[in-house]
Amino acid sequence: MNPDIKPDDIAHYLQDHPEFFEQYADLLSLVTLADPHSGRAISITEKQLVSLRDKVRALEAKLAELITFGEENDVISAKVHGLGVALIAADDRAAVLRALFSHLGGAFAVPHVTLRQWGHGEDAGAVPDSIKAFASGMQQPYCGAAADQEALAWFGESASHLRSMTQIALRQPDGVCFGLLLMASEDPHRFYPELGTLYLERIGEMAAAALLRVST
Repeated sequence: MNPDIKPDDIAHYLQDHPEFFEQYADLLSLVTLADPHSGRAISITEKQLVSLRDKVRALEAKLAELITFGEENDVISAKVHGLGVALIAADDRAAVLRALFSHLGGAFAVPHVTLRQWGHGEDAGAVPDSIKAFASGMQQPYCGAAADQEALAWFGESASHLRSMTQIALRQPDGVCFGLLLMASEDPHRFYPELGTLYLERIGEMAAAALLRVST
């Protein structure tokens, strides 16, 4: 090989002259490459088929993953819908809390759920200003370790056994925070920092709307 000709030069030439292999079709049958799976020598055509099969397998795996995610989202959406219907049917604060706790503890299988509402006086005196400030400053639900979270004490005797939790700010339509919904678990991986918060945000919005409706 001419030392002045570099592999990149050859690659660029072939890209610019796709008719080359039409003029020298017999070269394709002479060029062999190593099979990435068996290591045996195979033709370029076989290599292309192997590459295509690998791409098809990767696409099939990705499709199966997307289908699984879609099915999981359908299940969660159905649970959120059920909770929404129950909250709409609740006609006072006690009924709202029963619907919220029963669905989160039942359909969603969250072992520990609690809520404090201070914007309308129900729990105002029982919530420290530090927690109110924390909830007001949240941009999205907190998901992560339960340790060192001040509101963890709301779970009483169970608090020492809890390893992960989510905290969801309850807000008025104008954005003012008036409460905090907590869910927790003994499983340290139930509510982890990378957990998607879309459905948690929707649950918080529905709970807030229901509580505001029965508080006016």
